Amino acid sequence: MKYTFLFIVLLMAVSCSQEAPEQITNIRDYNVYLNTVESKKTSKYFEQWNSMIKPDSMQLMSFGIVAGEYSRYFQETGDITQLKMAEKALKKAVEIAAIGKSGYYRALARNYISQHRFKEALELANLSKNMGSGVGESQKLLFDVHMELGNYTDAQQYLDSIKNMSDFDYLIRLAKWNDHLGDLETAIHFMEKAKVYAESAKNSTLMLWSYTNLADYYGHAGRIQDSYDHYLKSLRMDPQNAYAKKGIAWIVFSYEKNPKEALRILDSITKTYMSPDYFLLKAEIAEYMGDSLQLNNNLDSYAIAVENPSYGAMYNVYNAGMYLELTEQYNKALKVAEIEVGNRPTPESYNLLAYSYFKLGEKDKALEIVRNHIEGKTFEPTILYRTAEIYKATGNYSKLAELKHELLGAIYELGPSMESKILNL
Repeated sequence: MKYTFLFIVLLMAVSCSQEAPEQITNIRDYNVYLNTVESKKTSKYFEQWNSMIKPDSMQLMSFGIVAGEYSRYFQETGDITQLKMAEKALKKAVEIAAIGKSGYYRALARNYISQHRFKEALELANLSKNMGSGVGESQKLLFDVHMELGNYTDAQQYLDSIKNMSDFDYLIRLAKWNDHLGDLETAIHFMEKAKVYAESAKNSTLMLWSYTNLADYYGHAGRIQDSYDHYLKSLRMDPQNAYAKKGIAWIVFSYEKNPKEALRILDSITKTYMSPDYFLLKAEIAEYMGDSLQLNNNLDSYAIAVENPSYGAMYNVYNAGMYLELTEQYNKALKVAEIEVGNRPTPESYNLLAYSYFKLGEKDKALEIVRNHIEGKTFEPTILYRTAEIYKATGNYSKLAELKHELLGAIYELGPSMESKILNL
């Protein structure tokens, strides 16, 4: 009876997937935002303060303001040079600050988080906390760093220490915590409360942050129309927002099965936005289309981009994923996964390690890693799919059946090319 029921569920999934998806997007909604306008990497404000910095400068305020502008340029352009320049300015500020040093420690720690230098960020966060100034801000930072490092017990303690249901910063972290626990409905609830706070405060930065994050959560929950609407809200506030355009491209590709239009959207982004991972997404879509020329061109563009040593460990996860899924360079994937586990021992990092061993034929070793570091510790669909493959190969069919049921509900997140793979598990 159990297997008969499962077979019926799979048949229903197949029949549903064959139905034409509801049209959510409308090219007239977003086409105006695809006109490529290169973001400025300077301003009169920036030039004014930057001009005050001399080789032997002790102008503390100048360094802080200039670092903030460099960070903003990085967010707008994806240009790693801007992030490294922000780091340089912040390190100088930390060096010369006699007052307010804890704030500069925190700013430099956030810069290191962006660079995936999480252990260095943790050191700076602790230094900031121990100075006794801006304790609440340091506690928020420590929650963020511990979440990145997979130190979830510590993260929960810091979350509890900043509890305030009227505080935007607490609400967004509470949403993230519940998403980590797999309680997406609760995560959305708190993210919606944060959005209301941002809108009532008329804070455009917080509103934009709320809209893009809610759009992501709605997509995970299968609320595709709500997801699309919030990406559009983001673009109305920030017409050059690459992340929101990428979100719409994913809806067009994964939900509406229109890969050519998705590529058109992404092509408009990569003309001016310099983040290498966009090329990997374009490669994934090209593979789905069976276009080997575009696939290889985008893989080459990605590989050339990440050769820049300034990226450090920022693209380790993407590199390992490419080696495992696209180029079949499993020994390279294993080396990257080992480095990533050392840098950031999270379920995601251990998943890369387990899947690398699995691809190299070491099934039992892969299963041991799954049992010790992954089982029950994450709900991320890509990780669950790779884990399901390992379960199948090692004869853990009951656990495979449980994951298969979950994965059938996550096809939108995984992408249309994964549907047949899930059904064949």
